[in-house]
Amino acid sequence: ALQENLDKKLFGQHLVNKVVVKAVKGFLSNTNAKKPLALSLHGWTGTGKNFVSKIIAESIYKRGLQSKYVHQFVATLHFPHAHSINLYKDQLQSWIRGNVSICPRSLFIFDEMDKMHAGLIDSIKPFLDYYEFLDGVSYRQAIFIFLSNAGAEKITEVALDFWRNGRTREDIQLIDIQNALSVSVFNNKNSGFWHSTLIDRNLIDYFVPFLPLEYKHVKMCVRVEIKSRGYTMDEDILTRIADEMTYFPREERIYSDKGCKTVDAKLDYYYDF
Repeated sequence: ALQENLDKKLFGQHLVNKVVVKAVKGFLSNTNAKKPLALSLHGWTGTGKNFVSKIIAESIYKRGLQSKYVHQFVATLHFPHAHSINLYKDQLQSWIRGNVSICPRSLFIFDEMDKMHAGLIDSIKPFLDYYEFLDGVSYRQAIFIFLSNAGAEKITEVALDFWRNGRTREDIQLIDIQNALSVSVFNNKNSGFWHSTLIDRNLIDYFVPFLPLEYKHVKMCVRVEIKSRGYTMDEDILTRIADEMTYFPREERIYSDKGCKTVDAKLDYYYDF
């Protein structure tokens, strides 16, 4: 189901498709994992990070994101105040410990990592490490997913280099991005991963790059959304919505600066009954 959903619903992200399926399937089938699975998803807004975390949840739990074993944290909502960071650390540790005690196969999703206060995420380092038990609790079956815009510039830089050298985005391999991405995120002062021990100790299993979406991918997003709503397919409206998006860099206009983020709102406008 994970592979099928990514194939049908995720566009322009061959690296994500390959890495996520391999990582999640491998982890779930490993009866003797040495540590929890930790995935860090990076890319511009609208490229599919939240969408992929939703698909992962749906492939593991019957109720998907609504499952009581799936826990979502949004930096600006759950950890808004820098002066409360010590309180947040205690709360976060307590929350993770309590939920993994109830269900070892718990899923924790941390959104807006680029807006999280530096140092806060390091409080969960023991849970991601290679310990068999911590105070009688094993965290080795848990899954941690981090979502961040940090590193998006580096991903775009690699994608643009390939494009300008006449190579397709499908030629990009994980090895072309992953190391530069992890270094970029580690050194980004505006990221919750700034000088994080999770990176320093190699506790993030995969840094997953979401490439910026091109015009053709935006059209694919619009087409799927029209179908999912049961609307009559109108190629003129489809093209008009894709054309209305803004693209960058300014000269080449290759990539949508909002990805597929505003497709929903634009469809509401054009199919206003």
